[in-house]
Amino acid sequence: MVRHFLKDDDVTPVEQAAILNLALQMKQAPYAHRPFDGPKTVALIFDKTSTRTRVSFAVGVADLGGVPLIIDSATSQMGGKESVADTAKVLGRQVAQIVWRTYAHSGLEEMAANSGVPVINSLSDDYHPCQILADLLTIKEHKGDLAGLKIAYVGDASNNMANSYLLGCATAGMHISVAGPANYLPAHGVVAHAEAIAAKTGGSVSVYGEPTAAIMDADVVVTDTWISMGQESEKEQRMQDFAGYTVDANLMKRAKSNAIFMHCLPAYRGYEVSAEVIDGPQSVIWDEAENRLHAQKALMSWLSQQV
Repeated sequence: MVRHFLKDDDVTPVEQAAILNLALQMKQAPYAHRPFDGPKTVALIFDKTSTRTRVSFAVGVADLGGVPLIIDSATSQMGGKESVADTAKVLGRQVAQIVWRTYAHSGLEEMAANSGVPVINSLSDDYHPCQILADLLTIKEHKGDLAGLKIAYVGDASNNMANSYLLGCATAGMHISVAGPANYLPAHGVVAHAEAIAAKTGGSVSVYGEPTAAIMDADVVVTDTWISMGQESEKEQRMQDFAGYTVDANLMKRAKSNAIFMHCLPAYRGYEVSAEVIDGPQSVIWDEAENRLHAQKALMSWLSQQV
């Protein structure tokens, strides 16, 4: 059976750990693994604008011996003249894997159901699992074993990043706390699913309506933009709603003294995070950004072995 990676719990805790360990190996020996030698082609489809995702996947495919085929959906037939299912059947006969940065998560599910090759979610409205793999890799590098660590996410706790932190960190056996204003909390179904995973891994899940309690004694503090793509018209309202959620030096003091700060980028200094924090000594955002490359290479290599 073809394996896909559409959301964070599509891999087991053991598999997640194996992918992260492989990523550490690949970071030390970037060209030692060549699953796409041939060269094989990997389709990289972009419905949304991208910098880190586009660069890290394109470089990663090349590092693994393959050819990245970048498809801009605006200039392709997919979703317009041709259905996702038909596109998947065409691509599945010609490429080794499909990576898609898109909007509705249902499209990825349709792609996976029809492709015949592994499909990777490089971002959807509901989940961002490749970013979480990179984040977990970064935490592992700076903190060692993931199990038992506390990670606090504050800000828009109803978005794809919060959903993936809940599932991915629970899978890693971490204690994940998220905080957001009343109208920006995660869906009950996502929280319940994360709690069920945490019950098996020794982790825990906590949801707060204010940031201070969430960050208390955290080993890792993370946030994300308050205004994601497509939400620009909501900027004024969101700025009011997220008052008090800026991760600044005072808020960081609630975490452990050796806590690290992460942000998936792009970041807006003075809004979700202060310049003092994101550019300060606790910030590991550039390690985090680089680790997209290594984590995704490990994921693609691992998936190629599951077919």
